[in-house]
Amino acid sequence: MMTRRLLQLLIGLAMYGVSLAMFIRAGLGLDPWDVFHQGLAGKTGLSIGTVVVIVSFLVLLLWIPLRQRPGFGTLSNAVLVGMFADVGLALIPEFSHPGGQIGMLAGAVLLNGVASACYIGARFGPGPRDGLMTGLARRTGWSVRASRTGIEVVVLGAGWLLGGSVGVGTVVYALAIGPLVQLLLPRFTVPEVRPPAAIEPRGQSAPAVAAP
Repeated sequence: MMTRRLLQLLIGLAMYGVSLAMFIRAGLGLDPWDVFHQGLAGKTGLSIGTVVVIVSFLVLLLWIPLRQRPGFGTLSNAVLVGMFADVGLALIPEFSHPGGQIGMLAGAVLLNGVASACYIGARFGPGPRDGLMTGLARRTGWSVRASRTGIEVVVLGAGWLLGGSVGVGTVVYALAIGPLVQLLLPRFTVPEVRPPAAIEPRGQSAPAVAAP
């Protein structure tokens, strides 16, 4: 079971990074966090994968006042998504034809949904950005939806001001990713294995203990 969880986590994070590269190559707009990452990459000259890693660890610093504890999956997410995003960008060509762009966008959304279900279902802890959302909700009493919306509006606005790509892909992602992950997550969630309860043989009672 542990082997399956580890493989599912690593494959999920690899697919997530590649899906980010597919969004970029589609050229139709990115999800809010990646608009921010792309904007920072454009201003700093760093690769977008490097920016994803740096921002991930900066976000983890915000976990401290929220009293969130990272898991193995959290740290793996912080490192591997950015690495695989750069690998994907090196392998996937740019598309200029509308048909190719739409196909790439659709594939990116689908792959991102599968990737999210895989790494969440592996049960090794949330990613840095997801943990920020749930931690903020827990500490403030806001709903998870309100916390997520507030965070993503801020990073989307900042990313747009930095020159990140906002477009139809941004809207498609916002509308599709929630229902897609909800549909796929039960299929990828690794069940928790609990040790069986001790069963006393029928007809036998516990031995009497002599008083001192």
